[in-house]
Amino acid sequence: MIQVENLHKTYAGLSILKGVNLRVAEAEIVSIVGASGAGKTTLLQIMGTLDQADSGKLLINGQDISLLRGNKLAKFRNKHIGFVFQFHQLLPEFTALENVSIPSWIAGSSENDTQKRAKELLDFLGLKDRMHHKPSALSGGEQQRVAVARALINQPSVILADEPSGNLDSKSAEDLHQLFFQLRKEMNQTFVIVTHNLSLAAQSDRQLTIKDGVIL
Repeated sequence: MIQVENLHKTYAGLSILKGVNLRVAEAEIVSIVGASGAGKTTLLQIMGTLDQADSGKLLINGQDISLLRGNKLAKFRNKHIGFVFQFHQLLPEFTALENVSIPSWIAGSSENDTQKRAKELLDFLGLKDRMHHKPSALSGGEQQRVAVARALINQPSVILADEPSGNLDSKSAEDLHQLFFQLRKEMNQTFVIVTHNLSLAAQSDRQLTIKDGVIL
């Protein structure tokens, strides 16, 4: 599913990633832990094609990402990668249903297909009665579930989550964690999760530690 080979990344003369190697299988849940500044988010951003490594190789579903540029890269990202961030990044002027629909609209899906898929996801995530609410009318846990639905709308190969429960209370965080495992069971979804939450990391199929720019 995902293959990372000898990734290096430097910012302003500071070496962040120093030869990272990683493989993630389909339907696997992998957590990456480590101290702040260890390179976790940088690695996730490169895996999500939001940033480029200085050297090394990234393959997703057999596609060498280094061969994609511009619109081709954007289309690949939109189709194959879903993102969940610590701060849900919902657009405040849009309803939950509209927020979930945005990646599908970008992909060029029809309005009917988009609406049907978005409503199914929100129903599945327990938000059937909240889909026409704007983010300000939703709890933190509800907002993050909307973000998960948005990540799922295009049926991505992998969901990359950066501290997804870091802004939630303990009950909402645990609910979100269980949702990830439910999605893996029912949708065969793959997750790579950067987290400081050791409980979530311990439940994952694999817990990887990144330190000084390498995975131990």
